Amino acid sequence: MKVLIVLTSHDELGNTGHKTGFWLEELAAPYYRFKEAGWEITLASPKGGQPPLDPKSNEPDSQTDDTRRFEADPEATNALANTVRLDAVSAGDFDTVFYPGGHGPLWDLAEDTVSARLIETTLRSGKPVGLVCHAPGALRHTVNEDGTPLVSGKKVTGFANSEEEAVQLTDVVPFLVEDELTKLGGLYSKTGDWQPYVLQDGLLITGQNPASSAPAADALIELVNKGGV
Repeated sequence: MKVLIVLTSHDELGNTGHKTGFWLEELAAPYYRFKEAGWEITLASPKGGQPPLDPKSNEPDSQTDDTRRFEADPEATNALANTVRLDAVSAGDFDTVFYPGGHGPLWDLAEDTVSARLIETTLRSGKPVGLVCHAPGALRHTVNEDGTPLVSGKKVTGFANSEEEAVQLTDVVPFLVEDELTKLGGLYSKTGDWQPYVLQDGLLITGQNPASSAPAADALIELVNKGGV
């Protein structure tokens, strides 16, 4: 099986002067789940090359066995340093697509028409898509074939308003994931802050926060192995 992992290229945390990017655990944990499943992994980002890492995701409190393993893995770090440009990939070349979060996607992937078409095309061809934490924000402009919001009427989750408040970025982010998914008609639900929570609705898998990244990857693997829905 071939999986495309789509990462952000955005590194500015609004006007704060601080850096952001992708969240390391949300890449590392799924990366090794997919690798252990025997999948072929391709990393992509809007600009290609090395995507920006959210520095907070590599602080001691945020490190996990998977993040340490990733950082010490030459094959993984080389793949990360050389992501392909998102506009150079074809949905037809992959069995599934996975989006790690971090705050970066709220600025670029949420507004990226190439990303939106990739998600739409993958789902319409009967292949699943997984998104975790802030990455469900990339569903913002995705639509069904009839033009209605893709998440309308679907069970979805993503970074909760209470979690955004806890990291004191409610007034910094361009939009709140929970509010946006709800506004689009998504049947948003969540669990306690920082606890694993994954939802599947048809071919769409969403996870609430960093702790949900490994369970979301496991759910995606199970769904792909079943041949979709």
